Amino acid sequence: MDHSAHGHSHGHVDAAGASHGSYTSYAIGFVLSVILTAAAFWAVMSHAMSPGATVTTIVILAIVQVFVHLYYFLHLNFSSEQRWNITAFAFAGIVVLIVIGGSLWIIHNMTDRMMPQMQQSLPGLQEQQG
Repeated sequence: MDHSAHGHSHGHVDAAGASHGSYTSYAIGFVLSVILTAAAFWAVMSHAMSPGATVTTIVILAIVQVFVHLYYFLHLNFSSEQRWNITAFAFAGIVVLIVIGGSLWIIHNMTDRMMPQMQQSLPGLQEQQG
């Protein structure tokens, strides 16, 4: 039975148990994504905050936006039917954190171990290490 013909706008679950969203769900997700993206853009372009506060704001907005996408576009929630999806996402998140954290650690250590003539050729590096 086609619910859209009767004016219903809520999502439905197919035979495999996958949830499909409604137009309203997608519209809410889109509007929230645009607002979060605009807020991050404003945080950078306005120079209203310190660099540390700007980075913290962007990270927080990015995390919120990930959850907006998961909920409104991928329709993941914490129900028992979604447990494997949540587990797979959590594992992917851990892998991403390890890769990014490891990369930043390596980059930081390589900067500390650069030869002196290389450090002199990089603008701004003397102020950071001085």
